[in-house]
Amino acid sequence: MTGRIKKKQIQAERTHFMASQPEEVICPLCGRAIPKLQRDEHHLIPKSHGGRQTAVLHRICHRQIHALFTETELARQYSTIEQLRLQADMVGFIAWVRLKPDDFFERTRKSRRLKTP
Repeated sequence: MTGRIKKKQIQAERTHFMASQPEEVICPLCGRAIPKLQRDEHHLIPKSHGGRQTAVLHRICHRQIHALFTETELARQYSTIEQLRLQADMVGFIAWVRLKPDDFFERTRKSRRLKTP
């Protein structure tokens, strides 16, 4: 559990990050404009695997990536936006989410493949 001071620090960092972002950012995955409150930074190679480079994505796109792939798969096979866009499950998701408004968000569920050992 995070303490009150740590939460304030996290919120201050997030606010600073949001303020430093340009007014309109386009999601490189789905091609829609990202509202300020829906922006997430995705590490192309997960931090646990030494990744540092990030891309700003819609929150729903970011969560879908982590619902479909393990960190090892992301590090080895899907370390670029282009590789993610070409993956079969992501192609269907991108086609679906492109029809939604820019500020659309829905709960994302983990893939059955990741749930079962």
